[in-house]
Amino acid sequence: GAIRPSSLSFTGLRNSALFAVPIGIMAAGQTMLMLTGGIDLSVAMIATGAAYVAANQSPNGAVIAILAGLLVGLLAGAANGLGVGVFRVNPLIMTMAMSAILLGLFTSWAQTIFFGSTRMDEFIRTIGGGSIFGGRLPWAVVIWAVLSVLVVIMLRRSGFGRNLYALGDNPTASRLSGIRAWQVLLVAYTIAGVLGAIAGILLGGRVGAVDLQLAGSFMLPSVAAAVIGGTSIFGGVGTYTGTILGALILGVLQSMLTFLGAGQAVQWLLYGSIVIGLSWLYSRVSSAQ
Repeated sequence: GAIRPSSLSFTGLRNSALFAVPIGIMAAGQTMLMLTGGIDLSVAMIATGAAYVAANQSPNGAVIAILAGLLVGLLAGAANGLGVGVFRVNPLIMTMAMSAILLGLFTSWAQTIFFGSTRMDEFIRTIGGGSIFGGRLPWAVVIWAVLSVLVVIMLRRSGFGRNLYALGDNPTASRLSGIRAWQVLLVAYTIAGVLGAIAGILLGGRVGAVDLQLAGSFMLPSVAAAVIGGTSIFGGVGTYTGTILGALILGVLQSMLTFLGAGQAVQWLLYGSIVIGLSWLYSRVSSAQ
C-alpha cells in the first residue's frame, strides 16, 4: 500500500485475487500430494493441455469443451497415480516425465488432430474472466471458493484426508494399519490432475485464447504457495487454509513486482528462493525435533 496506494483499492485487490486463482487451485493438488511426501511437476502442463483441448472443442459447445478439458486432467493425473502408487516411480521423476510427454504430444497434435480453434467458448470466458454483482466479484474467485471449501472438508473430515496425513507422516505405520497406499496415491494424483485442469480452463477463459505456454509460469508458484502456507515437502504436515493464504500472498506479491517493473526472471528467482529457504527451515525444524 505504501508503494502503490491503488493496490489497496477494490480493483487492485480484485486483480490480485484473479492472479491467485489458478495458483490456489493448482496448489490444492500440490498440498494433497505434499502431505504424502510427493509433488506434481506436471500440473502446469496438465493445465495447459486441458485449456488447449477445451479451446479446440469450444465450437462444439461449452459443456463438451469443459468435459474434454477435465478428461485431460483425469487421465494425466491417473497416469501419475499409477506410476507413483503402483509402479513405485519417484514422484519427481514420474511427474517430470509426464510433463515432457504431454508437451510432446500436444506439440505434435496441435498440427494434426487438435488443429483448429484456440479461442475459448463465450461461457468459459465468462467464468474465467467475468464477474457478478456489477463487476465486483469474479466468477473465478467464486469457483475457487467452492473448491476450497470442498478440499478443506475433505482433508479435515474425511477418511481419505486422514489417510493422506498418515501416509506422509509414517508410511510403514500406515501400511501396517491397513491403508493401501497405492489406492490413496492413485486417487490423490487423479484429483490433483483434475484440479490442474480446472485451473487451466479458468486461466484460458480469462486470457480468451490459448497456446502451449499458457500455464508454464504457474508450476513453481503452485509449489511456493503450499510451502508458504506451511505444508512440509517431507509429508504429514500442512493445511489447505494455509495454502490459500500463500496463494493470496503470491497474488499481492506479483502485483507489486509488476508495478515495480520486475520481469519474469526476477519473479522466478523470488519464487525459487522462497521454496529453497522455507524447505531449509522446515528441514532444520524437523531435525531439531
